[in-house]
Amino acid sequence: QVQLVESGGGLVQPGGSLRLSCAASGSIFSIDAMRWYRQAPGKERDLVAEITSGGSANYADSVKGRFTISRDNAKNTVYLQMNSLKPEDTAVYYCNARILHYSRRYLEVWGQGTLVTVSS
Repeated sequence: QVQLVESGGGLVQPGGSLRLSCAASGSIFSIDAMRWYRQAPGKERDLVAEITSGGSANYADSVKGRFTISRDNAKNTVYLQMNSLKPEDTAVYYCNARILHYSRRYLEVWGQGTLVTVSS
């Protein structure tokens, strides 16, 4: 009953910017941590950034200073602002959230993924 819907991916030139959005919907009592992962071709899915319920953010070393994760709790939405994009940022980006369901069980929910391609 809980789902994450992502948007904002696309093609961008090196040095450009994109903003990804991920909105959670369904039988949500509250949302704990929200995260962005990415998976490049032939590689494992890696954590890019996470943000706690209190707004504390952590980033992978590869994106520090370039990416910013934020959340709007009223909208159940997490964002990833990506600046100074590099070709190596090319990947499918996945939203992930730890959600407290109304049944009082924690659920780990994944979005469908959105493709970000950084190329000249």
